[in-house]
Amino acid sequence: MNGLAFSIFLVIVGITLIITYLASKKTKTTSSFYTADSSLSGFQNGMAIAGDYMSAASFLGIAGMVALSGFDGFFYSIGFLVAYLVVLYLVAEPLRNLGNYTLADMIAARFKAKKVRGVAALNTITISTFYMIAQLVGAGALIHLLLGLNYVYSVLIVGVLMTVYVVFGGMTATSWVQIVKAILLMVGTFIISFMVFAKFDFNLVKMFSEMKIATPLGAAFLNPGNKFTNPLDMISLNLALVLGTAGLPHILTRFFTVKDAITARKSVVYATWIIGIFYILTIFLGFGAAAFVGHDKIVAANEAGNMAAPLLAQALGGNFLFAFVSAVAFATILAVVAGLVLSAASAFAHDFYSHILRHGKATEKEQVIAARWAAVGVSILSIILALFAQKMNVAFLVSLAFAVAASANLPIILFTVFWKRFNTTGAVSGMLIGLFSALTLVAMSPNVWSPKPGAAIFIGEPLIHLTNPGIISIPLGFLAAIIGTLVSAKKADEKKFAEIIVKANTGIGIHGPANN
Repeated sequence: MNGLAFSIFLVIVGITLIITYLASKKTKTTSSFYTADSSLSGFQNGMAIAGDYMSAASFLGIAGMVALSGFDGFFYSIGFLVAYLVVLYLVAEPLRNLGNYTLADMIAARFKAKKVRGVAALNTITISTFYMIAQLVGAGALIHLLLGLNYVYSVLIVGVLMTVYVVFGGMTATSWVQIVKAILLMVGTFIISFMVFAKFDFNLVKMFSEMKIATPLGAAFLNPGNKFTNPLDMISLNLALVLGTAGLPHILTRFFTVKDAITARKSVVYATWIIGIFYILTIFLGFGAAAFVGHDKIVAANEAGNMAAPLLAQALGGNFLFAFVSAVAFATILAVVAGLVLSAASAFAHDFYSHILRHGKATEKEQVIAARWAAVGVSILSIILALFAQKMNVAFLVSLAFAVAASANLPIILFTVFWKRFNTTGAVSGMLIGLFSALTLVAMSPNVWSPKPGAAIFIGEPLIHLTNPGIISIPLGFLAAIIGTLVSAKKADEKKFAEIIVKANTGIGIHGPANN
């Protein structure tokens, strides 16, 4: 066991538990639990969004992917960053103006049918669970490397902590844990990147030249095609990454933590700058790990490369930097899983329980209790699923969640705001087909089936050879929404659409969350 790392772990966990304790005193109402009473400033929320978005997939997964696969690993950095342009220009403002607590609120602003709200909530819970698996896999590998604990116990530790944050602190605790984590992660990443660049004499040309001979891939390290030999697979991945963020529930619910659409837009701008700087620095993390840790040592620590960044920190800065960076990675995971649990729990309590089961008559106290129990249930489910995904790269796992989000949520969000003829049938069809097509394609893919023992969950030949389903499932989600609308006998309420257009673009007629 690394005593220094363990000590820093305890300090970070202590800080986050203090934040949770202080937040718990304010978390009494549904508004405080779901949205922190919409009290965050644009900068605070931008920091929290960055903290929520820069997950284990970014810090652990991308560094490992670049180190092992070269140029192909950087596709993740590009896709994750460009995605925020879609969020900024198409989603942030309408979502804040039309919604109160959840993504389903936005869609329900136009379609009052309970089935629309129910399916939207189902999508939120499914996507959040999918995403959470990746974070727990990263946590398990990290704690196993640092403290020597069994993978199962490592996942359980993180699962318990994330449940505590949400159950007691709600969105207030989750937001401030994410802000603290964003600061720590940027500091750690900058320190490592600076040290890597110094090793190459602060010369980019020298760095790229030396990388041609630093890995088993040779000069091919700097070229595409090392991991994604199928061009369709590469296109599919990038479609999922660029379009998926605009459908991720735990990111979208962050826009309800600010007072208005103007502040929501500011949040995205701040977040994009922070995230952009971070993803540029992932080049240094990946190159540094490949050059100064080495392929064999990275794979020996974790077959998927998830431990490349902590090992790089150890190679450059010894045990102290290793302990600090590992603890930061741990804080990263805690912050992200807390946001994921909260979005799933909010969807269950606010959408399923309050609006569908209780027909909108549940009291605030009942909703908060339901959300807390839902947080426990979601955590248990995610922990169980994470135990089967131990050998998968966390960046890759997250890309699958992006594909599901882009397929099931994005078409409905865009058509709700921009298509006058869109109706209830189209909304339900698009969400269900987008969700189940993505999940079905993943279940038939090389991620689940492989003839090589240990390479996937099951042994056998995959039915399709696309590792990411986005190129098929995303168009299917849009097509299902369009066809469902066109074949339905029910016409869209044009007066309601005109009202939605005004509200989405101006915020006129929108009340604060506490009044809904």
